[in-house]
Amino acid sequence: MDTKELLKKVRKIEIKTRRLSNHVFGGEYHSTFKGRGMTFSEVRQYQFGDDVRAIDWNVTARYNEPFVKVFEEERELTMMLMVDVSGSEFFGTQGSFKKDIITEISATLAFSATQNNDKIGLLLFSDQIELYVPPKKGRSHVLRIIRELLEFKPKSTKTDVAAALKYVRNMMKKKAIIFILSDFLADDYDHTLKILANKHDITGIRVYDEREKEMPNLGMVQMQDAETGEFLLVNTGSSSVRKSYSTYYQERVEYFKTSFNHSGAGTLSTRVDEGYVKKLLGYFKRRG
Repeated sequence: MDTKELLKKVRKIEIKTRRLSNHVFGGEYHSTFKGRGMTFSEVRQYQFGDDVRAIDWNVTARYNEPFVKVFEEERELTMMLMVDVSGSEFFGTQGSFKKDIITEISATLAFSATQNNDKIGLLLFSDQIELYVPPKKGRSHVLRIIRELLEFKPKSTKTDVAAALKYVRNMMKKKAIIFILSDFLADDYDHTLKILANKHDITGIRVYDEREKEMPNLGMVQMQDAETGEFLLVNTGSSSVRKSYSTYYQERVEYFKTSFNHSGAGTLSTRVDEGYVKKLLGYFKRRG
């Protein structure tokens, strides 16, 4: 992808996702993810309806009329986007790859966070840490994140969710909002997830394609594993083969739901062809 084409794609995603974050998600994001507490702002004269518990008695005695303390939410938070860039994310039969939808959702979340003056970081992972972008504020930083999501070429095609979780656990010392975006066709990450969720606010966003659920009956077909690169001759005409694949896929989905629920983390699943806006907004509303 040349520079001109990349900038054009970045701009297109910015226009779409920034509009969503400004007009749809901004307020919901703010109300869903609270700040670290309340901090003193100022003292002003008492007004009808003010809570009498907020009266500053020292200032009131000095001026012989009631004054109250005003507190504001200490808003600054850090959002970390953990994005799976393994080979299976380059699958799609409905006009978009899973990777494309993950990029759009990530951009929407990032612009929602920056609208609230929060920091945003990025972790791209496969079965290794592919790229870590430390949290920063601002539009230019969000645009860098979008560029990385669009053009980054991972070294590996495999997946290891647990390794990525361990890396974030070591990097993020203060509580953060963490979104993990993946198809979650993996396992053995429940224990690490639970440890991380004890400190951070975590949401798993599963992006999938409807055609992944079941193997079609096409007879004898040569297939390539997107993550291992291995070529296999598969008899899709066999009902037992199709059933085994369907069972394997459903087990991964159930593992995702169970692992996140048991750790106290949130979950959201969206198909590449159904639109993520209503689902993301509904999740924010439920959380708020």
